[in-house]
Amino acid sequence: NAKFSLVYAQGCLLNDLDVPGFSRLQVLRNYLPQVQKELKICEAKTDKSSINEPPEVELKDLPSHLEYAFLEGDDKFPVIISNDLSDEEKTALITVLKSHKRAIALKLSDIKGIDPEFCTHKILMEDDFEPAVQHQRRVNPKIYDVIKKEVLKLLDAELIYPISDSPWASPVHCVPKKGGYNVVKNKENELIPTRLVTEWRVCIDYRKLNEATRKDHFPLPLLFYR
Repeated sequence: NAKFSLVYAQGCLLNDLDVPGFSRLQVLRNYLPQVQKELKICEAKTDKSSINEPPEVELKDLPSHLEYAFLEGDDKFPVIISNDLSDEEKTALITVLKSHKRAIALKLSDIKGIDPEFCTHKILMEDDFEPAVQHQRRVNPKIYDVIKKEVLKLLDAELIYPISDSPWASPVHCVPKKGGYNVVKNKENELIPTRLVTEWRVCIDYRKLNEATRKDHFPLPLLFYR
């Protein structure tokens, strides 16, 4: 538990402490209060899953061929399905989605990867590669705020973590992103979906890393090639 971890950490620090002319008791009396000030008991971070507490999601207008369906109650866990399905097909589809609700991520913290202590991904490099440290390009204040917000969001979800001594460093940049559909009415009072570039996608320039990566001669085929 937390108290045992605190005492264990204190013991490790004191075992490495060697003060000539002082007994262990004198060291404990003088040093232990200072260690207790520096070491704090922190509560474990527990992110509640969307399964237990579905987040509030803003529902936007959909084109006429799409509609919302809810996997929990009348207003929780929304999914988008086709409007052309029959009642039996909709019921069967919603039943399948409900049984696999944990596979649907409504927020970043719902995406659970493999524990790095169990397994980590390794990139195979060429024998004669040289690590490249590329400096971050200057961006305007608007793009800087977008990058900062995205990085903080990924850090909070523990999908990324900082590394200060990596031999590789790739710059971050933003590209325009289609911000979904904006449904408007035409002269015949019909809802017409239109797309507007209202958002930005944060990307990383991995060209230097790709050049040093060992080529895969038998890559997996893309889905639409099957």
